[in-house]
Amino acid sequence: MYLSKDAKQELFAKHGKGKNDTGSAEGQIALFTERINHLTEHLKNNRKDYNTERSLVKLVGKRRSLLDYLTKKDILRYRAIVKELGLRK
Repeated sequence: MYLSKDAKQELFAKHGKGKNDTGSAEGQIALFTERINHLTEHLKNNRKDYNTERSLVKLVGKRRSLLDYLTKKDILRYRAIVKELGLRK
């Protein structure tokens, strides 16, 4: 797999509340962003891989819904995660 267990723990430690906190919205958004970036690179080389394209669209939708949830719940956390990850909007 492209993302090892240690890399995921480091990602959750950096963006979540701790390395074992996989349920926080920030941690999930960071993980989705990593997966989206990985799939985007894959699609640059494999343009006709429509299954991966569909997976990418679904991931973007999941990330968008989590970002919308954070907007309603706590706008400061939303602004912080968008700035950290360099997301648009």
